[in-house]
Amino acid sequence: KVIYDRTPDAFKSSYSITSNPHTIKKIRYLKFAIQLMLYIILGTHKEGGAVTFWSHAVSLPLSSNAILSWKFCHVVHKLLRDGHPNTLRDSRGHTASIRQMGTLWGNLHDRYGHIVALYAKLLCIKIDFHLKHLEIPPNLETPEQVLDKAIAIDINKVFDMTSEVLEYMEAALKLQETVFRQMESSSTSSTTPVGKCRLAPLVLVVQDCGPLYHFLVKLLFKLHSRIPLDALLGHRERFREQFNSLTQFFERARGMEFFKSIIQIPDLPDEPPNFLRAASFADYVKPVVVQNETFPDFDETDTQLDFGEGNYQMVNTSWIGQTLKELEVVKPELELIKVEAQRVVVQLQSQVNTLESELEDQRTHKQMALVENECLRMEVENLRAQTAVAASIQATVEDTAQIHFSRLKEKHAELVSKHADLMRKVKTILLLSHILLTNSGWNVSLPELNCNFQLEAQRAEIERLKQELATERAEISQVHNALQSKEKAGDELSSVLVGLQAEKETLLRTVKDQEAEIASLRQAAQLHQTMLQQERERHQREMTALHNQLQEKVRKTRDLLLQKLQDEQFSLLQCAVVEAEGMVLDAVAKVDDPLHVRCISTPDYLINRAELTLASIDKMQQSHVVYLRNMDDASGLLRSVTQFSHLISDTIVNGAGTAHSAPTDQADRLTDNCRDCATHCLQYLKELKLKATLPRADPTAVRFVVQRILNQGQDLRPRGADVQKEELADMVDKEMTATSTAIEDAVLRMDEILSQARRDSSGVKLEVNQSIIGSCSDLMKAIHMLVTSATDLQRDIVESGRGAGSVKDFYAKNSCWTEGLISASKAVGWGATQMLESADKVVTDRGKYEELIVCSHEIAASTAQLVAASKVKADRGNRKLQTLQQASRHVNDMAAVVVSSTKSGQMQIENKNSMDFSSMSLIKLKTEEMDSQVKVLELEKQLANERIRLGGLRKKHYEIEGISTDSPPESAVNSFDSSLPTVFPDPPSMELPSLDMFTLDPIFRAFKEMSISVCVEV
Repeated sequence: KVIYDRTPDAFKSSYSITSNPHTIKKIRYLKFAIQLMLYIILGTHKEGGAVTFWSHAVSLPLSSNAILSWKFCHVVHKLLRDGHPNTLRDSRGHTASIRQMGTLWGNLHDRYGHIVALYAKLLCIKIDFHLKHLEIPPNLETPEQVLDKAIAIDINKVFDMTSEVLEYMEAALKLQETVFRQMESSSTSSTTPVGKCRLAPLVLVVQDCGPLYHFLVKLLFKLHSRIPLDALLGHRERFREQFNSLTQFFERARGMEFFKSIIQIPDLPDEPPNFLRAASFADYVKPVVVQNETFPDFDETDTQLDFGEGNYQMVNTSWIGQTLKELEVVKPELELIKVEAQRVVVQLQSQVNTLESELEDQRTHKQMALVENECLRMEVENLRAQTAVAASIQATVEDTAQIHFSRLKEKHAELVSKHADLMRKVKTILLLSHILLTNSGWNVSLPELNCNFQLEAQRAEIERLKQELATERAEISQVHNALQSKEKAGDELSSVLVGLQAEKETLLRTVKDQEAEIASLRQAAQLHQTMLQQERERHQREMTALHNQLQEKVRKTRDLLLQKLQDEQFSLLQCAVVEAEGMVLDAVAKVDDPLHVRCISTPDYLINRAELTLASIDKMQQSHVVYLRNMDDASGLLRSVTQFSHLISDTIVNGAGTAHSAPTDQADRLTDNCRDCATHCLQYLKELKLKATLPRADPTAVRFVVQRILNQGQDLRPRGADVQKEELADMVDKEMTATSTAIEDAVLRMDEILSQARRDSSGVKLEVNQSIIGSCSDLMKAIHMLVTSATDLQRDIVESGRGAGSVKDFYAKNSCWTEGLISASKAVGWGATQMLESADKVVTDRGKYEELIVCSHEIAASTAQLVAASKVKADRGNRKLQTLQQASRHVNDMAAVVVSSTKSGQMQIENKNSMDFSSMSLIKLKTEEMDSQVKVLELEKQLANERIRLGGLRKKHYEIEGISTDSPPESAVNSFDSSLPTVFPDPPSMELPSLDMFTLDPIFRAFKEMSISVCVEV
C-alpha cells in the first residue's frame, strides 16, 4: 500500500533523474525506480489486479510533461506483460484516456510527443487485441497447442486475426523506427541517460515482436493452405515489408551495448518464408527472445529512503531491506533452475520443431500423391469414355457398311440376272437371224424390217443396261472403298484401344504403388506422431517436476515472509492501540481535573464530535473485518484506530465541557456517560491489543454510550436551533403575514358571531353578547393595527441595518432577535385565534367568561412581547416606533375594555339568576351554608393546585422558547405568585380596572425575553 501511495512520486523522481544528468544521487534513485517497478508488479499480483495503480495514475500530470507520459506508457506496457492477468481487464476502462493522451501529444509536434503518440497507439492496439483474443496473454507466451487450437477455427476468423496481428506488428515497428530516427538525427548515444530513457521501452517491443512474427508465419501458412494464392498477395507483400523492417530493427538493436546487457535478440533468416510452398514450413525456426535474468546488486542503504511517514514507514522500509536480502540469497538457486529449465525448453522446442517439420513433409508428400492419383484417375475415366465412344462409332460404321453391302449385292445379283436374260435374248435373235438368212427369202422385206426393228430395240436396251451396270459397278466400287476405309479406321481404333488398355493397366499399377507408398508414409507419420507425443509427455513431466520444485521453494519463502509481515503488522497495531489507550486515559483524567472546570463546550460541538465518532466506529468495524480477512496489511485498521482514538477522546473531553454549562441533573448524567464511554473504549482497545481476543472485539457497547452522549447533547441544544439561518427571513415574512391574515379573519368572524347572537338571543343575553362581541371586535382591530405597525417598523429596521448585505444576511446575522420576533408574531396570532373561539363559545353558552379574560391577558402579553422585540433594533427617535407604541397602548386599552365588558356581562347574568332564600328554613339555610363552605374549600384547593400547574406550564414554556431555568422558583411551588394573572378574580366594580392587575406578568415576561435576546447577541 505504501508503494502504491508513492507511485506518482516515483514517476516524478524518474523524470527528474532523466532531465538532470548531473544529479549526484542519480544511480541511487534509478535503482530505487527499478525496485519500485518490481514492487508495483508484485502489488498487482498481491491485489489481484491494477485498480490501485490506476487510481493513482489518473492523478499524474500527463498532459503537461511528455517525458512523464513516455515513462507512464513504459510502466503500463510492463504491467500488461508481467503484471497480474486481471491487469488487462482493469486497463480496459482507461484505453480512452491513453488514446486521448496520445492524440494530445501527437498534435503538439514535440519530439517526445511524437513517440508518446505512437506508444499510446501501440498500447491501445495491444489492449484491444488481447481483450478480443483472451487465449493469447499480453506477454504473448502462448503454448503451441493453444495457438494451434486458436487458428484451427473458421478460416474467416483466421483471416481477420491475421490482419489484426499485422496491424499490431506494424504499430510496434513504427514506434522503434521513429525512436531510432530521432536518436540518429540528434546524435544521441545509447549509453547516455537520454538514450537509455528512449531505448528502455524498446526492450518490451523486442519481446513482443518475436512472438508476433511467429504468429504471423503460422497464420499465413494456414491461410495459404485454405485460400487461393492470388487472394493473399497483399498479405504477402505486407509481411515482406514488416520482415525487412523487423530484420533491420533486430540488427540495429543487436549492435547496441544497451540491449546486449538486457536481452538476447534472435537471428532471423535472410529471406522470408515461402508461403507458396507448404514444405518450406519445415525449414522455419521459431525466433526465441531470451531476457538476461542478471540484475544489478542494489545497495540497501540507497533504497531505504525516508518518506516522512513516521515509524510505520520506517518499519516497512526496514522490512523491505530484509526481504531484499533474503531474495538475494534465494536468487542464485532460482536463476540456476530458470536457466536449466530454459535450456531444456529450448532443446525440447527444437526437437518438437524438427519432428513437426518432418511430419509436415510427410503430410505434403501425401497431399501431392493424392493429387497425382486423382489426376491419373481422371485420365483413366476420360480414356474409358473415349474407348466407349470409339466402340459405338465402330459398331455404327460396321452396321452401315453391312447394309450398303447387302443392298449392292442384291442390286448386283439383279443386274447379273438381267444381263443373262439379255444375252440369251441376243443369242436367240442372232440364231433366228442366221436361220432366216440361210432359209428361203420369202417375204424377206417385212420380217427383215421387223427383225431390224427389234434388233435396234434390243441394242438400245443392252446399251442402257450396260450403262446401269457401269453405274452400279462404280457405286459398288465406292461402297467397297468406303468399307475398306471404315475397316482401316476400325483397325486404327482397335490399335488405339489396345494402347489405352495397356496404358490403363500401367496407370492402375502406378496408383496401387502410390497407395502402398502413402500407406507406408502414413504409418511412418503415425509412428513419428506417437514418438513425438511420448517425447512431449516426457518433457512435460520433467518440466512439471521442475516447476513443482520451484513452486514449493517459492511457497516456503513466501510463507516465511508472510508470517514475518503479519507479526510486524500486528506489532504496529499494538503500538497504535497502546497510543489510543493513552489518549483515552488522558481524556478521562481531564474529566475529573479541577483545572478543566472552566473549560466549557457547546452542545452543537459535542453533537458534531459524537456524530464523527459514530462514523469512525463504523469505519473501525469495517477495517477490523478487512484486517481479519487479510492480516498482511493493517494499514486500514491503523488509520481507523488513530482516527477513533482522537475522536473518542475529543468526545469525552467536550462532553465534560458541555456538562459544566448544563443543569445539574443533566450534567451528572452526561459526565457519567463520558466515564462509561472511556471504560468501554478501554475494554474494546484491550481486546484489539491481544491476538486471542482480536477476532471477537466488538465496539457495540462504545457505540451505545456515544449514542447516549449524542442524544443528551441534542437535548441540551436550544429549541429552534434546527432552523437554518438562511430560512429566518422567509419565516419572519411568513409569520407576520399569517398573523395579519388570522386577525382579519377573526374580525370577519366576530361580525358573523354578532349576527348569529342577534338572531338566537334577546333581552339581557343579547345586550351582554353585543357588548362582549363589540369589545372583542375593537380589540381585534387594534391588534391588526399593532401588527401592521410592527411590520412597517421591522422593515425599516432591516433597511437601515443591513447595509450592503441582503435581507437574508441581516436576519441570519441577528438570528436571536429574528427568532424572538417570530415567537412574538406566533403568540399574537395564536391569541387572536383563541379569543375568537372563546367569544364563539360564550355567545353559544358553551364557554366561560373567564376564558375571554385569560385570552385578553394572553393577547396583552403577546403584544408586549412583539413591541419589546421590535424596540431592540429600533432607534429611539424612529416615528414608526412611536406609532407602534401608540398601537400597543391602544391594544392594552381595548383589552381592558374586553375584560370590563366581560365581567359586567357576567354580573348581569348572575344577578338575573340570583337565588331566592326566602322560602328556606333555618336548618335548610345552615345546611346550604355548610355545603357552600365545603365547596369553597374544594375550590380553594383546586385553585392552589391550578396555580402550581400554571407555574410549571410557564416554566416549561420558557424552556421551550430558549430560557433555561435550573430550578423552579419557590413561589411557584410553595406559595401563590401575585404577579400571575388572576384566573378567577373578584367581581370588579363598574369602573374600568387598572391594567396593572393583568399586564404585570406578560410585560415582565416580554422584557425578560428581550433582555435575554440582547445578551445572546452581545
